[in-house]
Amino acid sequence: MNKIILTTKHLTKTYHNQKAVDDLELEITENSIYGLLGANGAGKSTTLKMIAGIIAPTKGAIIYKGKPWRRKDLVEIGALIETPPLYGNLTAYENLLVRTVALNLPKDRIREVLEIVHLTNTGKKKARQFSMGMKQRLGIALALLNHPKLLILDEPTNGLDPIGIQDLRELILSFPKKGITVILSSHILSEVENTVDTIGIITNGKLGYQGKTPENSAALEDLFMKVARNQQKVTE
Repeated sequence: MNKIILTTKHLTKTYHNQKAVDDLELEITENSIYGLLGANGAGKSTTLKMIAGIIAPTKGAIIYKGKPWRRKDLVEIGALIETPPLYGNLTAYENLLVRTVALNLPKDRIREVLEIVHLTNTGKKKARQFSMGMKQRLGIALALLNHPKLLILDEPTNGLDPIGIQDLRELILSFPKKGITVILSSHILSEVENTVDTIGIITNGKLGYQGKTPENSAALEDLFMKVARNQQKVTE
């Protein structure tokens, strides 16, 4: 039986009496890739920020490895949410060195993560000169430094060309084999259909579906639209 690494119980986030996330109950299986799908503004980023400890829930709970989430659990969680936090005037190695010193990690780890994301040959090239795909991969390298068991990726293919998307997809698919569970958010169905094991579809902050990924893009699109329309009827 597959172990559950993370669940949320009635997870809710309210801003100015508006619920950005509403009574969300996710279930993430260990060493899997979970796709959190939804349109822009559906509540995906807010959900991931709560799991990553960036913002606090208004109510509800996050359960990590069977126990209530605590800040010390962040040593096992890596996250790339929104724009990669890079220093444009530093090289890939130097960007990673800054984080390594801050986390008191061995410098040997820098070379390891650069190899994982295929950025070992960037030399003295500054991060501001990187392509969008290279920046995303460097952002993922930063998230991998602390040997995370859970990796959170928020819209990681935004702005990438088809080659960059394919490269990043192959990288993400390699993580469960390394003992890393991935939560991947996206609003583009075609980018996740061949990547994720389980999907959760969120609309207006509510979870409308959670289960196995449909076998083809047409079925996934039909499911997504059905959930979106049903939620729209509820809110009208």
